[in-house]
Amino acid sequence: MRMDALLRALRNGEFDKRLREIYPAQPLDAPRARIAAVVEGFRAAFPGSEEREIMIYAAPGRTELLGNHTDHQGGCVLAAAVQLDTIACVAVNEKEVVRIHSKGHVPVVLSTGDLAAREEERGHAAALVRGVAAGLHKRGAVLRGFDAYTETQVLRGGGLSSSAAFEVLVGAIMNDLSHGDMDAVEIAKLGQWAENVYYGKPCGLMDQMASAVGGVIGIDFADAATPKVRSCRFDWEREGYTLVLVNSGADHAELDAQYAAIPRQMRQIASALGGELLSQTKEEDFLSRRAELAALYGKRAANRAAHYYAETNRAAQGFAAAEEGNMREFLALSRASACSSEELLENITLDRPGGDRLKHAIDLARRAAGEEGAARVHGGGFAGTAQAWVPTARLETFICEVEAGFGAGSCLVVHPRSVGAGRIIG
Repeated sequence: MRMDALLRALRNGEFDKRLREIYPAQPLDAPRARIAAVVEGFRAAFPGSEEREIMIYAAPGRTELLGNHTDHQGGCVLAAAVQLDTIACVAVNEKEVVRIHSKGHVPVVLSTGDLAAREEERGHAAALVRGVAAGLHKRGAVLRGFDAYTETQVLRGGGLSSSAAFEVLVGAIMNDLSHGDMDAVEIAKLGQWAENVYYGKPCGLMDQMASAVGGVIGIDFADAATPKVRSCRFDWEREGYTLVLVNSGADHAELDAQYAAIPRQMRQIASALGGELLSQTKEEDFLSRRAELAALYGKRAANRAAHYYAETNRAAQGFAAAEEGNMREFLALSRASACSSEELLENITLDRPGGDRLKHAIDLARRAAGEEGAARVHGGGFAGTAQAWVPTARLETFICEVEAGFGAGSCLVVHPRSVGAGRIIG
């Protein structure tokens, strides 16, 4: 559909049914305005494109509900896609060139015939785009050149995994335009590979899976090649709770080494127990040798392994509780996860100025949520956000108390989203 025709159809409500599926918890004026803005952004970024056929793609951010640092060890997680997303206006260019302009960022331009990793791109968006393209090429895909303009609500450092949303979005676009047959799980794995190999961050697969698949999902990563994904019927809003993320104001910048230390130390313990990952070992073997392993690899490494065994079980138990709408049991598991992350995983604070801001955010959110609520670290930890389960009746009070401590706008209410990454219009 051409630009003016798409904008006219958008104004006339022709896409409202589809938009309601994707954004059920908000008035449609907001997504309509965002889509119109991204089309106009495309028009400005690529002059003379009025007669081109355009398409709109989107990929959601995610929230980790249970399973903190278990995915990279082949464990279980419970995660959900959320309503905040990255959207793109896209048109094929037939030039064997990928050009992506993202609002507020340096454009990415690369040739579909030049896909080798570049050291100077590590840690930048260009590495993710080139890595996703290279992964598709390795699968035999015939890559098509395209132009895209993107805009995101998944803010960097906001704890919703902006990098996963971006790389999954790029994967969905490239797969679709090349008429590929990759499903959501394969697109997620492609994004993880790009982030690991090209971008240089040893992340697990949970973020990409939640964004690509959509909905609330339980994932068992024991078989990395074919992770088991199950949809979970979890409507926490129906149960009287609101999920709020609290931005601590602590920046993720230069924390890759702290993140990387966690899987590295867990792998050390796994290797000593005869496995590559902790999921390939037995908890009873670890417990019988814990003192020995702590002496060999350090107390922190042993504690982090202990966290893994308990946390992967909590994620599996949390799936069952969520399916049943048993919020009392689910919140008990969330509180236990919070304690384990702080005391065993040790990803709440770090030794640098402001390194305790995340702990302060968790403590304040826990108090503001009250005895019937809960608060824990969200995502990788050390910086970023706290996750709070707030009784909806207390939401207004919660936001007032937390924002008094961390500033206006530090609280972000997130809603579950059933639709994962892909083309939404066109």
